Amino acid sequence: MVKELQGAIIAAGRGERLRISTRDDIPKPLVQLGGEAMLARQARAILDAGASSVVAVINSETARVAKEMAFEIPPSIRLVVRDTANSMETMLALGEVLEPGWFIASTVDAVIPQTELARFVNESRRKIEECREKNLAGVLAVTRWRGEARPLFANVTENGLILGLGSRQTSLVTAGVYFLSTGIFDYAADARRAGLDALRRFLALLIERGMRLDAIELEGSIDVDEASDLDAARAAIRKMP
Repeated sequence: MVKELQGAIIAAGRGERLRISTRDDIPKPLVQLGGEAMLARQARAILDAGASSVVAVINSETARVAKEMAFEIPPSIRLVVRDTANSMETMLALGEVLEPGWFIASTVDAVIPQTELARFVNESRRKIEECREKNLAGVLAVTRWRGEARPLFANVTENGLILGLGSRQTSLVTAGVYFLSTGIFDYAADARRAGLDALRRFLALLIERGMRLDAIELEGSIDVDEASDLDAARAAIRKMP
């Protein structure tokens, strides 16, 4: 049973592709989207979807620039400043601050309609409560691949079981939102011994180790990696109720 849902934001990367394409040297979590910084917007979205709290892992540059800009951190966000080596280490840093249980994690640049995010949380809860397998690691949000560069493809069965994650092309890709058990952090040592250097590889390791990951397909998600994505996200937000 999911008694209490914790929230988390993965935001320790530098966002180089967005900086280069926009020619703006602001850290991605502080980029304005819909009248607020992406970090604040994502925290609000996660809380509105049912999380009781939000922890955000950011790097020291973001923390410094936020202070210089007098960026007001919403009281709902607990910041963890960590210069992690890669996205996997950012996720694993959450294992040091989250209480045992379930959490919804999102990359800071995953822009998803609030109705879809709420549906993802509700359906993930249902899947978890109906599943009798002790090896259930959680649920990933997926979306239809639209030709974006460097996607993580998901091989998903008709009933939503993820058989594999990787570079082999399928119709579905991960959408940057995860409903996970803190039990995944038990595999941190294995991942580091294997020399893994990305969250996508860590998720694939969970499946290889026999953990179950399910998928829920979302509509209207946008991963903000470049200037064109930012424009699309801003346009989409203007149309949202």
